[in-house]
Amino acid sequence: MPLDISEKLKVKLTWWLIGVTALGWATSPHFRCANMLMVPKFLGKEGRLYVLSFVFAAIYNGPGANLWYNLMETKRSMECVVELQVNHTGLLWHASTAPMRQVMEELVKSADTLNTETHNISEAFMELNEQVVSDDGYDLKQHPEMGKESSTQELYETKTKLRCETVIQRGLLRCTTHFQKMYKKCMRRVKLPLFNHLVCLPMQFGFFCHMVKFMSHWCKEKIPVDGNFGHMYDRVNGSVNSLSQEFSASIAYKEEHQEMLVGTEVAAQMREDLTSQLRQEGARLGLAVSFFRLLLSFTFLFVFISAFNYTNQYCRKIGFDNCYITTYFRQIDARRREQNKQTLLPLLKEEVPSFVFPCKLAVQRPERRHMVMELLRCIPLLLFLLFVCGLDHFIFTVLSVIQHHSFIEYSYQASHHLSVNVMGTSLMAELLRGTIGALNTSFESEMETSNLVCLPRPTEMTRQQYLSTCLPLGLLALLCVAQVYPFRLRRAIAAFYFPKREKARVLFLYNKLLRQRKHFLHLQRGRVARQARLPPELGTVLLRWCRRRWPWLRRCLRQKCTLCGTPETPQHQPCPNPDCFALYCESCWRLMGVTCIACGPADPDLVQESSEDEEEQGYAG
Repeated sequence: MPLDISEKLKVKLTWWLIGVTALGWATSPHFRCANMLMVPKFLGKEGRLYVLSFVFAAIYNGPGANLWYNLMETKRSMECVVELQVNHTGLLWHASTAPMRQVMEELVKSADTLNTETHNISEAFMELNEQVVSDDGYDLKQHPEMGKESSTQELYETKTKLRCETVIQRGLLRCTTHFQKMYKKCMRRVKLPLFNHLVCLPMQFGFFCHMVKFMSHWCKEKIPVDGNFGHMYDRVNGSVNSLSQEFSASIAYKEEHQEMLVGTEVAAQMREDLTSQLRQEGARLGLAVSFFRLLLSFTFLFVFISAFNYTNQYCRKIGFDNCYITTYFRQIDARRREQNKQTLLPLLKEEVPSFVFPCKLAVQRPERRHMVMELLRCIPLLLFLLFVCGLDHFIFTVLSVIQHHSFIEYSYQASHHLSVNVMGTSLMAELLRGTIGALNTSFESEMETSNLVCLPRPTEMTRQQYLSTCLPLGLLALLCVAQVYPFRLRRAIAAFYFPKREKARVLFLYNKLLRQRKHFLHLQRGRVARQARLPPELGTVLLRWCRRRWPWLRRCLRQKCTLCGTPETPQHQPCPNPDCFALYCESCWRLMGVTCIACGPADPDLVQESSEDEEEQGYAG
């Protein structure tokens, strides 16, 4: 979500910021102090926001990006498997229906062939029919009785006889005419009278042509017509007429396209929904990252507000972050020591955990408490990082197992053989061979595929990527540990700009600690006095007797200071009274005025309980 700011507006904002900063430095020490406090604040929790952005960026670019890639690879594998199943089903359906489609196509072609053959038969029979029905070769008027013939056999025999007689008559006529023509020609060639009659006499023998009439008996008795011709002609004529008029072959089929898989649309819808859901989640994640980047743009303002708030509280609340044993604190204590007044240094054991010594490198108790709280805030980030890395590794492991153990090879073989034999040599047999013979099909199919393309190909994060992902979180934890040192600079910077306020704060702390010391000594004296008046327990008496009987046991059974509880050392001072078993450390013995309060006279004020509570100093985290 980047801000859409023009370059001109950016220049104006820059000059405005420079002007405000210059005015603040020139007029307000609070502003100057807040600006200088921004340096340690950047190393504090406000500045750790930048490091936190690097942590999220490392998680987003490391296991987050790898997890997203593996999820998209899972989606791709699912889509590929569904598509592979659909393709396999389509191929199997095609292989199963290919013989039927081939038969139907051949039948459609054979229908056209059958119509063509039928037409050819009709055309071929037409010549014979014309011969049988034709009236050529005889004079129908000379034989009117032929129209009364009902039988095709008798009609055709009569026509054949008449045609034979007609041929004989025409032959006789042509022979006679030829003799006459030859005679006339001979007479024209031979001019001598009488001699020409003698030479042309043979041309007068035209009576020999009448010998052809003897063939009429053959036409009537031995006509070359089969006795079954008429019956066969009638049957064939009827069949041909039926083929040409009443018989037609038409084969039609309708092809309907249907879904081969009922769940194909469901699978496509599921794939589309999954893709849309992943895109929406990716868009939301991108929007969150953009919004987080926008917040980072205002980190400088947050740090300045935090630094100014520290300066304001430093000047207004005298007890705010006032727990440091500074140089001025030591100077006050040294001056009081020269004046033989009560001093505070060195601090008692119970007082040390409440204060910070700025010159010590060790992390002290007030700082340690705040440091532990900051480290505990890093635990959710660590758990989130472990969760994302663990989820990414789990998905990678599952996809890797699928990749190495889910390889499948598909092998499909199909064969189809159909043979129809039509016996016989007749016309109908030939026609059936041309039509039903289309059923003679042979089909073989062989298909080999595998799901190698659909297997997921996940990626695993390398050690370098894991290190790059965990390094920002380690840097964040390191800043949580090391922030105590720049936090000590906050008081020094504020003291530099407000020295009088610092002196007042140190005097307040010293006087308050004096009051607490007096109150503490009063409480401890009362506690010791009350315990001294109580009879000792059996275990305590036994330990004392063992220490007195065997002095070498003192190394193991060490006592503690009666006031502060410090373990026994050679510098500890026992009570001079042999009947008193009290033990004091060097500082407590000096505070008690070199007198034992356990065996001293009873003081009613010390024996009474005190209702005052001990006040602790605060530490500004």
